[in-house]
Amino acid sequence: MTVHETSEPNLHRLVDQAQSGDAKALEALVRAVQDQVHRLALRMLADPGLAEDATQDILIRLITKLSTFKGDASFRTWVYRVATNHLLSRVKKTQAEAMLSFDVFAADLEAGLVDDTHQAPEDHIMLNELRINCTMAMLLCLDRPHRIAYVLGDVFEMEQSEAALILDISKDLFRKRLSRARHKVTDFTAQSCGLANAAAQCSCQKRLPAAMDMQRIGTEPSQLHQDAPSLQTVREQAEQTERFLRSAKLQRATGMLAAQKDFAAELERIVAQKN
Repeated sequence: MTVHETSEPNLHRLVDQAQSGDAKALEALVRAVQDQVHRLALRMLADPGLAEDATQDILIRLITKLSTFKGDASFRTWVYRVATNHLLSRVKKTQAEAMLSFDVFAADLEAGLVDDTHQAPEDHIMLNELRINCTMAMLLCLDRPHRIAYVLGDVFEMEQSEAALILDISKDLFRKRLSRARHKVTDFTAQSCGLANAAAQCSCQKRLPAAMDMQRIGTEPSQLHQDAPSLQTVREQAEQTERFLRSAKLQRATGMLAAQKDFAAELERIVAQKN
């Protein structure tokens, strides 16, 4: 059960019971939010082992700080705030983060590509695993303040007011960080990812042989990704989204379509005639 499957009133009821010493309520509360915390840790760290360690540490902090929750914000918001504080200030920067940038990542992807005759078949079981790992590793190219803004704003699709509250920053600052992060991720994806741009050099089929040789991924899919959509589904969704965005852009590119008649003056004239 995730926090999204447990209504906020039910969560607050569990909080009240747990704060009163109910051990079963505390266990239920932790179970209700553990997926939420793990998902955030994994998107921030892109390493299952580090994410598990961070999740455990965060859940311990939630338990020890539970008495400080007063209900001024939703419990979900409070959980994310404790989690983000831990991930931003207490988890040490990994070697991958220290070394990675969008330029370095792009060069690494292009250096490990095979030609068409050696690429992996479309139905290779590990293609989706590669896609997911690459997607998460890409965000390591952002520094943590911009990464967390992107994850909360674009990946988790939070309202800006809630995300700003979680990060304890102004909405204006959150919008700026999200905008900068979004532009960097969008530009990199459009230039380097074959799922987003068919003309890009990198594709999962051309990248997979080298990724497996370098042990960037294993030989069997991770249970962690068992509910992820397939590579083909994601490709179709990306193509459909691009078509929708282009159509919407064309429809919006009409200008303001301002009224050519001064209706206010006309109504004033009509009212004056009736009087």
